[in-house]
Amino acid sequence: MSELPRLNGVIRALEQGQATFTCFSPAEVDSALAISVSKYDGVVFEMEHQFWDGRALRDCLQYMLNRRQIVTGGTLAPAVTPFVRVPVNGVEKGQWHAKQALDLGCYGIIWPHISTVDEAYNAVAACRYPRLKTAPRYEPAGIRGDGPTQAVRYWGLTQPEYYSRADVWPLDPKGEIFVIIQIEDTKGVENLDDILQKVPGIGAVLIGEGDLSQELGFPRQYEHPKVLEAMAHVVKTCKARNVVVGHPHVEAGNAERIIKEGYRFLMAAPVRSYAHLDKARELAGRK
Repeated sequence: MSELPRLNGVIRALEQGQATFTCFSPAEVDSALAISVSKYDGVVFEMEHQFWDGRALRDCLQYMLNRRQIVTGGTLAPAVTPFVRVPVNGVEKGQWHAKQALDLGCYGIIWPHISTVDEAYNAVAACRYPRLKTAPRYEPAGIRGDGPTQAVRYWGLTQPEYYSRADVWPLDPKGEIFVIIQIEDTKGVENLDDILQKVPGIGAVLIGEGDLSQELGFPRQYEHPKVLEAMAHVVKTCKARNVVVGHPHVEAGNAERIIKEGYRFLMAAPVRSYAHLDKARELAGRK
């Protein structure tokens, strides 16, 4: 089997030492079509605060495919890599949402409200297939059910090729699945170092500053010193553990500060002119 090129554009950018750019989007075909020709590395279909709709997600993934892009680009890698944020909080352990999303062909999962080692372990395990205990990189022990027929077709691989790449990065250097946990409360902030020490396979930590600011008593006051202090602790912890840290509200006005602070998984609002994305990409050295 010849070596396959990197398919996940978010992972590709991170491997090259770059900041990576994504956005949240409703699972609607018109949005998927628009974002598929944008400068985003990836898109996160939002299903935490919107209904879980597997059929809508499947349609969005298909409408993001562009046959001319595949032919002229000479690669099976999607121009914009699709992810999904699942609806359940970490404590609820919604393994079936991850299973369905990955089986449709998503390249990663955002898990909201992760607060403990146990919840983080489940998030990674749900994105991995089971394997023998003697296998390398056994932990976290995979619990994903086997049924990737649609994902195999979407990725454009044979089934053996898919199995060889359907693992979590960076735990598996060849893995194409990107697991993102959201730290959204003080319990998660306090437990983060323990989480990152004990749970390999976490691709990025995304700060949920909305919920975090609520708990701290300053709802949506993202520039409040107490909120920034808690966020800075998350960034410091991630840097110490060499884990990518993400920011969910990157705009033209805060992009320079956020990039300087060390955030590398940057979520910019998909505004009509893409002004926030263009400014952030410029500041990050990506045209």
